[in-house]
Amino acid sequence: MRTKNLTFQNRKGLQLSAKLELPAEGGAKEFALFAHCFTCGKDLAATRNISRALSAQGFGVLRFDFTGLGKSEGEFADSNFAANVEDLLDAAAFLAEEYEAPSVLVGHSLGGAAAILAGAQLDSVRGVVTIGAPSTPDHVLHIFQDSLPELEAKGQAEVNIAGRKFTVGSDFVDAVRNHRMDKVVRDWGKALLVFHSPQDATVGIENAAEIYQAALHPKSFVSLDGADHLLSNSRDSLYVGNMIASWVSRYIEQEVEQPEAEGHVVVSLAEPGFTCKVKAGPHRLIADEPKRVGGLDMGPGPYEFVGIGLGACTAMTIRMYTERKGWPVDEVNVHVDHTTEKASTPPPPGEKARAVDVFARQIEILGDLDDEQRARILEIADRCPVHRTLEHSSVIRTEEYRA
Repeated sequence: MRTKNLTFQNRKGLQLSAKLELPAEGGAKEFALFAHCFTCGKDLAATRNISRALSAQGFGVLRFDFTGLGKSEGEFADSNFAANVEDLLDAAAFLAEEYEAPSVLVGHSLGGAAAILAGAQLDSVRGVVTIGAPSTPDHVLHIFQDSLPELEAKGQAEVNIAGRKFTVGSDFVDAVRNHRMDKVVRDWGKALLVFHSPQDATVGIENAAEIYQAALHPKSFVSLDGADHLLSNSRDSLYVGNMIASWVSRYIEQEVEQPEAEGHVVVSLAEPGFTCKVKAGPHRLIADEPKRVGGLDMGPGPYEFVGIGLGACTAMTIRMYTERKGWPVDEVNVHVDHTTEKASTPPPPGEKARAVDVFARQIEILGDLDDEQRARILEIADRCPVHRTLEHSSVIRTEEYRA
């Protein structure tokens, strides 16, 4: 993973703070632009996770702070929904000039409404994704309903949103009231993907239904059952990112990647923490450490990947053998647990006792087999190449990489 800290200037001359997520190796095959939720920012955990998941699948992703938020210049009180749409258009122009025009817009909450309106004005965009988006921008007004009389009387008011205080101007209220999205999504000719949680207490699920019903095909809906509005659980945001990458592949033209040497893997770690982007041929994965040791638990840990290799190789070896024999095996499940134990032999004099890695493997075989066949399958499992690699010594050669 490569993350670049950037700034770009919007049409009002303000510098907006941005981050560009790029694939671990090589150039991005497509670019996506992310619009964050109301009063949030580019560094919200869900925004970061979705961007990383897309980047792990080969996309370049630009996420930025709207005017007056995060590290971007300007005052939030002077901004409004129309200005958010303009910021998105300016971000798209920056991408087009410096890298490549975005083919995908992703918007979270009110950012989803902004993405719909901006996407309609961008010819390069072939797909728009909304996450927990309101069907009309003025839905956000319910958050500070009690302050509306003061807003209308004084032109601005201080409101409390999620425990933080913001000064909101009357221009914001006017802007959200003057935008409708039903006609836009009906006439624009873009592919649309709608994510929404039935349990969303901030923007009700009926909003997703209204957006979906207003749009013409191609359109898709994915239920985020159990997720909250901000996708606080990292598994929800990573799921969204991976689903977007799969969905959008039907609507963008992708260059065929040149095949790499079999067995070549690239692991990239850029930002603080342990979250790594993994590239194995055309495949994109994420590795991480569990939260108890300071990770984000966004993917399997290093030893879990080793266990995955052992389990997958075991299952494949069994499948090849039983198919050759014509044995009726319906399913093979390989359970692998990694632990460390003290070595069974005492260490040489003067040396400390050495710990030994133990991979406990249990093989579940479903099929109409007799005891002799099952015993033979367990013997064959020990012949899988990864098993033999782990059981015997390997050679690791290390040198500095030079392109």
